[in-house]
Formats: sequence, structure tokens, C-alpha cells
Amino acid sequence: MRNSRLHPIIHGTLLLTTAGFLSRILGFFYRIFLSNQIGAEGMGIYQLIFPVYGLCNAICTASIQTAISRYTAYEYSSHSKKGMKRTLLAGLSLSLFLSTLLGIFVYAFAPWISIYFLKEERCVLLLQIMALSLPVGAIHSSINGYYYGMQKASVPAFSQLAEQLVRVFSVYLFVTISLEKELPVTPLLAVYGMLLGEIASVLYCLLALSIFSAQSLPEKRQTNAPSFFLQFKRILFLSVPLSANRLCLNLLQSIEAVCIPSALRLFGLTVGNALEIYGIFTGMAMPFILFPSALTNSIAVMLLPTIAQAQAAHDQKQVRQVSSLAVRYSLVIGILFTGIFLFYGNEMGTLIYHNKTAGLYICTLSWLCPFLYLTTTTGSILNGLEKTGITFFHNILALTIRIIFVFLAIPRFGIMGYLWGLLLSQLAIAAMHVHMVKQLVHFSFSAYTFLFIPVIKLFISLAAAHFVFRFLPRLPISPIAFLASKICFICLCYALLYAKEIRQLIHPAKKRLG
Repeated sequence: MRNSRLHPIIHGTLLLTTAGFLSRILGFFYRIFLSNQIGAEGMGIYQLIFPVYGLCNAICTASIQTAISRYTAYEYSSHSKKGMKRTLLAGLSLSLFLSTLLGIFVYAFAPWISIYFLKEERCVLLLQIMALSLPVGAIHSSINGYYYGMQKASVPAFSQLAEQLVRVFSVYLFVTISLEKELPVTPLLAVYGMLLGEIASVLYCLLALSIFSAQSLPEKRQTNAPSFFLQFKRILFLSVPLSANRLCLNLLQSIEAVCIPSALRLFGLTVGNALEIYGIFTGMAMPFILFPSALTNSIAVMLLPTIAQAQAAHDQKQVRQVSSLAVRYSLVIGILFTGIFLFYGNEMGTLIYHNKTAGLYICTLSWLCPFLYLTTTTGSILNGLEKTGITFFHNILALTIRIIFVFLAIPRFGIMGYLWGLLLSQLAIAAMHVHMVKQLVHFSFSAYTFLFIPVIKLFISLAAAHFVFRFLPRLPISPIAFLASKICFICLCYALLYAKEIRQLIHPAKKRLG
């Protein structure tokens, strides 16, 4: 029965990953459509508001969601329905209060933030509409944390899809209407879509909570439930240090993001060219690199409550087993997509965005994949072990490296200087995370199994794709569809080479019988 406890992780990960991939596929078409309508400079202006959004999210949603997830997991394991409901209400009250205050502040001071912080006055209206989405996002995030704590990923998964669907189709509708009426198509339409997407996800979450909440709760003996005020106090005390950590990190990330266009101007680019390069990097290249993280992010979300429950039960063997699997398959996924982006990145940028620069950035950033995905899962393990201070320290060091490269490398080498710094910082944080997890959990790290074997299987898959598509008659499909078919073939070959391990993960009982 010990291995059966892996099922909630696998089931939740599959749900979240499926929803994540569908959302990202929609997001790709959305970004292609959006970039064609507002241009690379418009994408750069649109991306500039997200450092502010990240700061607000760090204060009023992300850390509180983590706290709700952790305490819901505890009450769930104690079979306390009332405790779980009070955890949700306490966290939701705190998040909604903070997000409303922040929304009012951002809306009122949007001109000052745009001119003095973002250095771009065209962001004023974008920030004001974004401010309206903060309280809505707080409700969405709190309910997701509640379901993550129960390891019930269906509601967060479908709410993610609802958000993306409404965002994409509303922006498409806005753009169509604007073109018909000969109105300018601006980044403001994308922010309206973001707001409507958040509203749709909240409506779905509230509907699901009212219909399915009772069925989601355990049907075992009740224990004494903590009061609302006790849960509020617990969530507050857990979320405050997490929020402080996230706030500090997001502040540094915001400084980094805002300074990139300024540093590019020092390199010799005009304001428009600097925003264009920034838009290509953040709005075109990075979404490709982050696309596979739908899987590793799902693993990370399900890992935290699982690790927390195993630690509370003093089950070190379970912690070790789950941690080892998470590290191994983060590297397996990362190595696969490093190969795909390295060999096909130029084609992706040229065919999808009609932009050779985007293709160059995708190829350069391909080396990030193993370290980026590994950092996500190991960071979740450390947070589940209540080592948030360690993850904070590691993140600060990595961000410091990146900011140094922003100020010293970009003015001399352009955006490529920043890409080198990004790779170095991600390598550093991945190494520090893995080292700390090994010290705490004591799982074995085999370079042969974790690194060498995935690389060999990657080359076998790439060679198979090259051989098959070289001698296969050219199919009567578009170049984009042909490229997609090659990438799918590589992924299929790679998965088949891991078929035995995948079967053992999904059906662990068969491993014992065999």
C-alpha cells in the first residue's frame, strides 16, 4: 500500500498537465495572433506590466494559496471538514482584503508607476485594468489552494482552461470588432482579456465549490476543528514570511525586467528597438521554453502537500521516494526539450513568428530547460519540508547574478549578455537546490541514470526522426504542421523508450508482482 500513495500525485499531475498543455497551446496561438496585431513593440509594452502584477501576486495571493494548501492538507489528513472550510474562509478573507487594498493603490498610482518605475507612460491604462483583476485573482487562487491541499486537481485544472479560453476568445472578439470599426488595436485589449479570463475562472471555481465541495471531503470521523480566528492566525503567520520572501524576489525580478530595455538602450538601441527586443524575448521566445513546464509545474504543485503530509507522518522513506522521482523526471523532461529547442528552435521562430531573432533566442535558451524544470520541483520539495528560507536565499543569489549581467553584460553585448547570465543563474540555483535536497532527504543521485541515459535516449529519438522524415514522402501539409509532426514523433519515441518506467509509475502494484 505504500506505493499507492503515489496515485494522488500522478492523477493530479496528469490532470494539471493536460490542462496546462491545452492552455499553453491556446496561449501559443493567442500570442501569435496578438504579436501579429500589436507588433513586437506592443508585446514589449504589454509584458512591462507583469513585474507589477508579480509584486501584487507575491503579497496577496501566491503565499496565501501555499498556506491554504498546507493547512487544508493537514485538516484533510485529520478528517476535519469544518477545519478545512475554516481554512479556506480564513485564507480567502486575508487574500481578498490585501488584494483589494493593492488594487486600489495600483489604480490610483498607475501614472506614477508607469512613468517612474516602468519608464513607459503608455502602461497607465494597462495597469488600471490589471488592478481590477487582483481581487478576482485572490478568490481564484484561494479556492485552488483549497483543492490542492486535498490533492484534488480537477477544479484548478478546469478553472485554468476556463480562464485561458475566455481570455483568448474575448481578445479575438475585441480585435475583430476594432478592425471592423477601424479602431486601433493596442495592448489594452489583451489586458481586458486577462480580466475577463480571471472572472470566468472565479465563476467556475465558485460553482464547483458549491456543487462538489461536500463530495470532495473525507467521510470519516470528525475531529475537533480549529476556530476561524486560529486558522486566520496560522495562515497569516505562515504566509507573512513567504510573502516577504516572494516580495523581495519579485521586487528584484521587477527591477531586472524594467532595467532590461534601459540597458538595451545603453547598448545603442532606440526606445522602439529596445522594446521590440524585449517583446521578442519575453513574449515569443520564453513562452516556448516555458511550455513544457506545464508538466513540471503540475508535479511541483502536487508535491508540496504530499511532502508535507509525509513529513508530518515522519515517513522519510516516502519523502525520499517522491523526491527522487521528481528530480529524475524533471531532468528527463528537461533534456528532451533541450534537444528539441536546440535542433528546431530556428524553425519555430521563423515559421510561427516569422522572426529569425525569436528562433535564435529559442536555440540559446534551450540549455535552460533541465535546470529550469529541476529548480521548480526541488524548490517545491524544499518548501514542503518547510525550508522556505533556503529557497529564498538560493533565489536571491540567482537573481543577483542575473541583475549583474543586466547592468554589466547587456550594455556591452546586448540581449545575448543577459541570456548568458540567465543560463548561469539557473545552473547555480539548480545545483544549490539539488545539493540541499540531497542533504535533507538523502536520496541517491546517479549521474548515469539521471543524466547519461536520458541524453542517449534523446539522441536515439532525434536520429529516428531524422531518418524517418528524411526518407518519408513529403506530406501535403503546411510547414508548421510538418514541424509539429516531427516534434511529436520525437516525443513519442522518447516516451516509448521510457515505457517501462511510465507503466511502473502509473501501476506501482505491478512492479511488486513482477
